[in-house]
Amino acid sequence: MPFAAITYRVKPGHDEEIAEIFARFQRVDTPDLPAADGGTAGRLLGTAVFIKDDIMVRVIQYEGEFAAVGKHMSAQRGVHLIEEQLAPYLAEQRETASKEGFARYFRDATMRCVSQLSVDTHPAKD
Repeated sequence: MPFAAITYRVKPGHDEEIAEIFARFQRVDTPDLPAADGGTAGRLLGTAVFIKDDIMVRVIQYEGEFAAVGKHMSAQRGVHLIEEQLAPYLAEQRETASKEGFARYFRDATMRCVSQLSVDTHPAKD
């Protein structure tokens, strides 16, 4: 089960306001990620948000195709509400109102993964 991390540059000193926004987050309508052929491209397993100074990171745990995560999230009303509420606290504004703009930001803000370890891929040695 891979993880991905999306970065946000935020204005420092607004941790509590940003935490309140995420406390009201409206969950996605379904964790299942639709495929172009009508099947399932994967599943959204969980998310977490971290903030320190001027950096906020959203960590996403998923199964399947990562591109399907961005496409699915771009169609979610709750995600667009969060984006609107976060706008005053962002150091770098971006266009996320359209599905295309959101998908572009989602893709461009994804951090490079340099390591993912789990008990499945790297079991403890006896």
